[in-house]
Amino acid sequence: MAGPSQKKAESGLRFAVTTSLRPAPGLVESAKQLAAHFNVPFAERRDLSVKNLAGLYNADGLLVVSAKRISFIMGENEFFFHPGLAGLRIKEINNGKTDQMISAMSLKEGYSILDCTMGLGTDAIVASYVTGDAGRVTALESSPVICELVKRGLHSYADEDSQITDAMRRVKVINAKYKDYLASLKPGSCDIIYFDPMFRSPRRRSPGINAARMLADHDPVDRETVDLALNAAARRVVLKERRDSAEFERLGFKKIVGGKYSPVAYGVLERLGVPQ
Repeated sequence: MAGPSQKKAESGLRFAVTTSLRPAPGLVESAKQLAAHFNVPFAERRDLSVKNLAGLYNADGLLVVSAKRISFIMGENEFFFHPGLAGLRIKEINNGKTDQMISAMSLKEGYSILDCTMGLGTDAIVASYVTGDAGRVTALESSPVICELVKRGLHSYADEDSQITDAMRRVKVINAKYKDYLASLKPGSCDIIYFDPMFRSPRRRSPGINAARMLADHDPVDRETVDLALNAAARRVVLKERRDSAEFERLGFKKIVGGKYSPVAYGVLERLGVPQ
């Protein structure tokens, strides 16, 4: 039996939305609404495996709605929201340890930050915790699937620490390409603008990271984007990359900071005349 034909919906990927096995009626309705949101087929599960259902629908992957979470599954890889190391990083900050990203940003309570490359949302959560109720964290994500899953997770995940939960809830998520968004901003729109582009060669391999890589935008940051960021930032622009990356030089980041033994570093461009 041939499955329904469909357009490539995300970065050349064909996908459909389904549910976990033997779902409750409410779960089916949620899955249908998600399929309508993405304008892709809803695939009734019918006791089929994810692999067989994907084959039936000629899909590269499936969005699977379960009572526990929503996952994007492609082959052996599964992407779903989880705050990752955010909790550990926040605990270490509270214990007086230096978080290299926060240090590179010179981030303080009440600051506004634009995270141009949200991904899993970990950096945005930590930044939101540091900036507090008076701050503002906006996170951009160009992948509609990553954006929707992380947005839902940030607004539903409950951490043991209520302050971390509050930090997640404060993050404003926008599905947008960062270059287009930056071009729309007025000068000095936010204090810090941050880039953590997808590494061309991953530092570690895991099903979650691999799934994110399949959905993420792999285009490198260009000089025009950096100029737009400098115009929109009131204080500084920060770029995360491999410590030995040639991207810093290519993009004009001369100040490089970070832990001495860390595999990553942060390039910093400061606005002239801004007290640091």
